[in-house]
Amino acid sequence: MSTTEAVRPPASASVPSLKRRSWFKGGRGTALLPESSLAGRALVIVIVIMAFLASMTAGTVQLIAEASAGWTSSVARELTIQVRPRQGRDVESDVRRVADIARRTQGIADVRVFSRAEGEKLLEPWLGAGLSLGELPVPRLIVLKTGSGEMPDIARLKADLGAVPTASLDDHRLWLGRLATMANALVFIGLVVLALVLTAMGLAIAFATRGVMAGNREIIDVLHLVGAEDRYIAREFQRHFLRLGLKGGAIGGGLAILAFLIAGYLSRRWIATPSGDQIEALFGAFALGPAGYLAILVIAGIVAMITAVVSRTTVFRNLRGQE
Repeated sequence: MSTTEAVRPPASASVPSLKRRSWFKGGRGTALLPESSLAGRALVIVIVIMAFLASMTAGTVQLIAEASAGWTSSVARELTIQVRPRQGRDVESDVRRVADIARRTQGIADVRVFSRAEGEKLLEPWLGAGLSLGELPVPRLIVLKTGSGEMPDIARLKADLGAVPTASLDDHRLWLGRLATMANALVFIGLVVLALVLTAMGLAIAFATRGVMAGNREIIDVLHLVGAEDRYIAREFQRHFLRLGLKGGAIGGGLAILAFLIAGYLSRRWIATPSGDQIEALFGAFALGPAGYLAILVIAGIVAMITAVVSRTTVFRNLRGQE
C-alpha cells in the first residue's frame, strides 16, 4: 500500500475548506487546470478546428440531401419523348402528332416541343459551339411535365405513341435510380467523415486530459490526502473541458455558418455565369435551410458533450489505474 493510500481519510469525511476554495476554480490562473495556459489555448484551437470541420460536413450532407430531393422531384415529374428523323417521313408532322397525343393524355400538365435549334443547343456542352449539325439526324425533343395530382398511365402513353414509329418515350427511371444511388453514397461518405472527425476530437480530448493529469499528479495526490474523492476530481475536469467544448464548439459552428453564408452570397453573385449555373444545378442556391443551421447547432452541442464525457471517463480510468 502506498503512502498516499495509507493516509487518505475515509470517503465520507467532509472537507469544508476544499469545497469553499476549489483547486480547480479561481479565474484565469488556477492550480490544476489553467484555462489561459498554452496547452489550454491549443486545445481550444483544436476543438474549434474539429467543430468547424464537423459542422461543414454536416451542412454539406444536408445540402446534398436537399439537392437530391430536388433532383428526384424534378426528374420524376418530367417525361421526354424523342422523335427521330427518318427518310420518307415528315418529322414536323410526327412531332405535331406526338404532341397532340401527349396533350390528350390524362395527368400531363404541360407539353413543350423543342425546336431543332434548341435541340442542337443542348448538344453544345458535349460537341462544342460552332459545329454544323444540319446534315445529322438530330432527334426532336418533347418534354412532358406531370401534374401534382394523378400520375399519367405510362403504359397507355407508350401504346398510344406506337402510332408514330419514330417516337420513343423515356420516363427517366434509370436516371432516378442513379441519382438516388449517388446521393445516398455521398450522404453516407459525409456521415462517415463526420464520425471520424468527432472520433479524432474525442481522442485529442483524452490525450489532453491525460497530459494535464500527468503534469499535475502531485496536486491530485494532495487533493486525495485532504479528502477529495475521485468523483470530485472527475467532475471538476468535466466542468473545465465542458467550458472548453462549449467555447470551441460555438466558435467552430459560428465559423461554419459564416462560411455557408459567404458561399451562398457568392453563388448568388455567380448565378449568371456558367460556373454559377453548374453550382445551382447541383446544390440549388447553395444556401442552408433551417434544418442545416439546426444541424450545425446540434454538432456544436455534441462537441461540448464529447469533451465533457471523454474527460470525465479518462480521469476515472486514470485514477483507478485502468490505463
